Amino acid sequence: MSGAAERPWVLHVDLDQFIAAVEVLRRPELAGRPIIVGGRGDPTERAVVSTASYEARAFGVGSGMPLRIAARKVPDAVLLPVDAPTYVAASDEVMSTLRGHAGAVVQVLGWDEAFVGVTTADPEGYARSLQAAVLDRTRLHCSVGIGDTLVRAKVATGFAKPQGVYRLTAETWLDVMGDRPTIELWGVGPKISRRLATLGIRTVADLANADFGPLEAEFGPRMGPWYRQLGRGEGSSTVDDTPWVARGHGRETTFQLDVVDPADIDAAARTLAAQVLDDVAAEGRPVVGVGLKVRYAPFTTKTFTRKVPETEDRDAVVEAIMALVARIEPDRPLRLLGVRAEMRMPDDAREGHTPTRGGW
Repeated sequence: MSGAAERPWVLHVDLDQFIAAVEVLRRPELAGRPIIVGGRGDPTERAVVSTASYEARAFGVGSGMPLRIAARKVPDAVLLPVDAPTYVAASDEVMSTLRGHAGAVVQVLGWDEAFVGVTTADPEGYARSLQAAVLDRTRLHCSVGIGDTLVRAKVATGFAKPQGVYRLTAETWLDVMGDRPTIELWGVGPKISRRLATLGIRTVADLANADFGPLEAEFGPRMGPWYRQLGRGEGSSTVDDTPWVARGHGRETTFQLDVVDPADIDAAARTLAAQVLDDVAAEGRPVVGVGLKVRYAPFTTKTFTRKVPETEDRDAVVEAIMALVARIEPDRPLRLLGVRAEMRMPDDAREGHTPTRGGW
């Protein structure tokens, strides 16, 4: 870019309809058809949509929707089972491509997205070169958001989709985002947006200009100011390529028929606990907390957590998990059960450590 000086930029790379696109690569005849991936691909079973192709999304299908409802919305959709190993392999190829790009610092966010930090005078040109490299190596398309903070880059990607590039900076943030509802911000979901609305904060501009007092009263002295910062698109501009370390491991199961019998619930919890503890053992770090996720029929979810003294004793961890199981309401049908164990992080002090909670 003629006349422009080099400066640091944050790019957010997001693969377009990633899982569906991977499925099309190995089944080219599915191109252009509505594809829904979830569970074992059987809408008669309890499962949710992992991803939907753009053709399926046009009918209102989205991630997290019950598979049976998605199938009703698109009767002629192609329903496919989740194939995690294939998606992981494809994701690894993409991330390797990003890391191999000149000057790139890569922070992986998940299978299908990553931040890329780079110093350049032409971020759009760099973004397009990333897209070309990913497409050439993996045959997958991606969209790229460009920003001067992680937040602005992440939000910018929404305007770039599909297969585009979009820049969002401090100078343009409120012009682009100001009149939009707060739920369109990264980190603001339906519950938070409703709580903000009770304070008269409905748009991004409302949040950007909100007084600290009401926000702190509603969300606390840490989160209140953080939400206002989010409304301004501010925050870190540093892409951190430190390898991600899991804080905990969780497993869950959706029962095809509601479960009521305490013995069946107990057996399911112990099976999940054993699986989780195998995952934890592979990490080589002690457990410092446990959690239980319960979904009562038809769809009410509760979570319970408990700190435990730092331990590698499987029996002690199972005992703590079963103490949470005892809090399940008797005679109330369950449709889902999940178990989680939190581990000591490598940089946590051994003495007086209070673990930060993870989640499902």
